[in-house]
Amino acid sequence: MWRTGHIVPYGGLLDSLTQLGPLARTVADLRLLLPLIAGPDGRDPALVPMPLGDPETVPVGDLRVAIYTDNGIATPTPETVQVVERATQVLDQAGAVVTVAVPPGIKRTSEVLGGIWAADGLAWVRLLLDRAGTTEPHPQLAGDLAGAVSVSAAELTARIGAWDDFKQTMLGFMEDYDLILGPVNAFPALEHHQWNDSEASRGFSYTMTYSLTGWPAVVVRGGTSPEGLPIGVQIVARPWREDVALAAAQVLEDALGGWQRPPL
Repeated sequence: MWRTGHIVPYGGLLDSLTQLGPLARTVADLRLLLPLIAGPDGRDPALVPMPLGDPETVPVGDLRVAIYTDNGIATPTPETVQVVERATQVLDQAGAVVTVAVPPGIKRTSEVLGGIWAADGLAWVRLLLDRAGTTEPHPQLAGDLAGAVSVSAAELTARIGAWDDFKQTMLGFMEDYDLILGPVNAFPALEHHQWNDSEASRGFSYTMTYSLTGWPAVVVRGGTSPEGLPIGVQIVARPWREDVALAAAQVLEDALGGWQRPPL
């Protein structure tokens, strides 16, 4: 997974509620790709001409890293915790100052995102379906659309205010850190029909937090579940510091092995 403020509008609704899928198998590939897709493109008025930093110039040994293995919403599998702890050891051995610290207010992730996601009765989803010419959405989405109810303008204002408060609290937390290290999900990869299960869906809160902030994040494979599925570690940097996230990701990829070809 890769998310960056340079290729999506930082602070915008669709930015903060959207994650880009996997863009590359290796950090080296990400570093080649990012300059090609970053920055203003003459089409999106929300993009900011922020210069890209060079990961090669980032002293990983000087970084201050906050790590946590449980966000208080969904308890990760033991193997997931082990992967994060292994990644923590790697950064510690590289010289980084590692501190166990959970961002305050992080338990509100699902509440804040859920309050905004369908506040318009999913009118934005209907618009996207219409633009794509989709007349028969997936049954799950069709059910969500049928049950969606819009809120009043006053309630929407309150929910956006809660989102702003969330981002402000997270920014305050990052005053003391350069990176946050934690799980990508509470669970390994799920079967297609499982994602909307109430327990399984809470596992996604680990990435939802940083969808709400819009901060750059990289995921590196760090281990394997008993079922043979990959387990990643999530590396989140301050706004616009993709160079820091990529530098730390490279260190972790080198130590933990990174992408591996799945058995056929």
